[in-house]
Amino acid sequence: MTQDLIIPEPVAEPGDDNLAAYAQRAYLEYALSVVKGRALPDVSDGQKPVQRRILYAMDRMGLGFSGNTAAKPVKSARVVGDVLGKYHPHGDSAAYDALVRMAQDFSQRYPLIDGQGNFGSRDGDGAAAMRYTEARLAKITGLLLDEIDQGTVDFIPTYDGSFEEPRQLPARLPFNLLNGASGIAVGLATEIPSHNLREVADACVALVKNPRLSDEELLTILPGPDYPGGGQIISPAGDIADAYRTGRGSLKVRARWKIEDLARGQWQLVVNELPPGVSSQRVLEEIEEITNPKVKAGKKALTQEQTQLKASMLMVLDAVRDESSKDAPVRLVFEPKSSRIEQQELITALLAHTSLESSAPINLTMIGLDGRPTQKSLRQILDEWIAFRQTTITRRSQHKLQKVLDRIHILEGRQLVLLNIDEVIRIIRHNDEPKAALIEAFRLSERQAEDILEIRLRQLARLEAIKIEQELKELREEQGKLEDILANPASLKRLMVKEIEADAKTFADPRRTLIQAEKKAVAEIKVVDEPVTVVISSKGWVRARTGHGHEAASFAFKAGDGLYGTFECRTVDTLIVFGSNGRVYSVPVASLPGARGDGQPITTLIELESGTQPLHYFAGPANATLLLSGTGGYGFLATVENLISRQKAGKSFISVGEGETICAPSHAANTSGGQPLVAATHVACASTGGRILTFEIAELKLMEKGGRGLMLIDLEDKDTLAGACAYTRSVKIEGIGRGGKERDETLEIRSLNNARAARGRKGKAADLGFKPGRITRVE
Repeated sequence: MTQDLIIPEPVAEPGDDNLAAYAQRAYLEYALSVVKGRALPDVSDGQKPVQRRILYAMDRMGLGFSGNTAAKPVKSARVVGDVLGKYHPHGDSAAYDALVRMAQDFSQRYPLIDGQGNFGSRDGDGAAAMRYTEARLAKITGLLLDEIDQGTVDFIPTYDGSFEEPRQLPARLPFNLLNGASGIAVGLATEIPSHNLREVADACVALVKNPRLSDEELLTILPGPDYPGGGQIISPAGDIADAYRTGRGSLKVRARWKIEDLARGQWQLVVNELPPGVSSQRVLEEIEEITNPKVKAGKKALTQEQTQLKASMLMVLDAVRDESSKDAPVRLVFEPKSSRIEQQELITALLAHTSLESSAPINLTMIGLDGRPTQKSLRQILDEWIAFRQTTITRRSQHKLQKVLDRIHILEGRQLVLLNIDEVIRIIRHNDEPKAALIEAFRLSERQAEDILEIRLRQLARLEAIKIEQELKELREEQGKLEDILANPASLKRLMVKEIEADAKTFADPRRTLIQAEKKAVAEIKVVDEPVTVVISSKGWVRARTGHGHEAASFAFKAGDGLYGTFECRTVDTLIVFGSNGRVYSVPVASLPGARGDGQPITTLIELESGTQPLHYFAGPANATLLLSGTGGYGFLATVENLISRQKAGKSFISVGEGETICAPSHAANTSGGQPLVAATHVACASTGGRILTFEIAELKLMEKGGRGLMLIDLEDKDTLAGACAYTRSVKIEGIGRGGKERDETLEIRSLNNARAARGRKGKAADLGFKPGRITRVE
């Protein structure tokens, strides 16, 4: 799957003025400029333009390595000034920020710049001003710059044409994977994680030797990212493979820690590695927010969720402090409330509620060899870099071969001179135009004649002839090797492998990030399991009262409001809310407000879509089975566990047709409030036209993911389903009679059996004397 940037030609419609076409073209050009000129790295050297210009400028300033000797660092302001003046037509802050990032060992796995002074911290502290810091190139940057003057890459004019800059750097390793990249362009973004140099080098070597290497074998060599700050990738190998295959994904990364034993049986948890993008300061702020929460905007008090989270955290955590220092870049110390606290309990609470466990995105978007911004797979990245490296080695070899041939040509001319030195001296002494005379006498080239005329007398000694002979021998051997590399692809590949392995041996280091699949940490807030009665009003106000057996008449409501229903359940159960659009919402019973007052509107506990109203409710255990139906005459079975959603916005579950609504759910089986409920054996359906149909509940399906269900009753024109309920002995039908008076009638098993037929039939007309509006089970 690729993500290409396509630039359409602006089409001027009849009647359009030229300004519209100009604006379209100008914006597209700007977008492409941002994508290619600022935000996205190149697959060849892994650098964005500003980074490439900084490194090249520092190299021209002599701030690299000469052998093993490092250059003396200079003020960063001097580097930034040189970059802006010659290569980068943007602000100084953009250039300095890029320079700072390349010097931060917590931002880049292999920093390209050796910074002296304050270059910021992982806690978000900014670097000192450029006039206070100093910089020089790191040794590993030689892998990017050492071959720059060997004809390996193209040079282009700078923004004002005064100088030239390289189009790419001749990278000896794929730095787009080694250090990764992050950037946001117009319509595109990139988030490339860093990787281990040894693993990347081994993957390149394996692909050079066997281009048909399988994805499984490739991921065995390069199993996943290697972040600068370490940590542990807990995502399964399949998720990592999918991200590398498609070029997009998200990995779960958690911190790493150790348990330090103290005196008298005490212990403390010490975190020494953090996920990427997470700082010690951020973790401390999150814990402060949990243990000392603030009232949310628009609220008068802390929410039940905030209160419970605070209590659960303070039950296991006593103190936290940051002991990070120069010797220990990350050292977060967590002291348990008591030494008797289970270590795993504290660890799980911290992982579940802080950034100690977080997601790290992967988006392998970059500029390809074809100059197009594309989202690439891991294999495509490595294949394109290998192709770039082959081109680089070919150009380098051609450049070297040309120099070798030129030197051989010169030495062959000198060798001829040494054999006829007296004649050469005579020609030079007696001719006004010695150059032409030498060319004619010895059949020399113009280049050879020029060299002979400029030769020093000391180079005419007998010893020099021996040196020329030796040098010619060495040069001809080198010529043979270079010609073999250029003519033989196998020789070129062997040289590439040799160079990659040599660079890996020089710069490789151990992996920092552990890859070990683990389950995501989920901290369950402990709730005391006790009986409770959930009370819901007609207008959606909800509260929970301790115990069972309360009289409905004892509940008071706001003026104009009344009782919708009560549910005797337990604190560990769940309240399910059915929205008018077929979405279902879940609220833990333990988080409901107490019975004092009128309770709390259910709309403050869930996030309803605009135009949606809560219609029906049910509270019970996860294994309770419900019969769900709609006025269109369709229905199915589902358990409360199927209806639960972690999102406050709920989830779409019941398919509702145009002009239809959902009917009240009917409790069909399992337990409720600890009291055994006889499993329903049949289903009774009532239409608004007064028809009744009953059939066996076994004719319905249990649908875990919801939907529309099966046809319950064949409705007549302009007729709808008033309701459907699961029953064992009898049901009660409620409705509106003449004069708007509420009526109800209970149908016993004998009457219900008279309406028995197969599911989906029309049923039997019942002489109720009123229009049915609801049907419920009678125990």
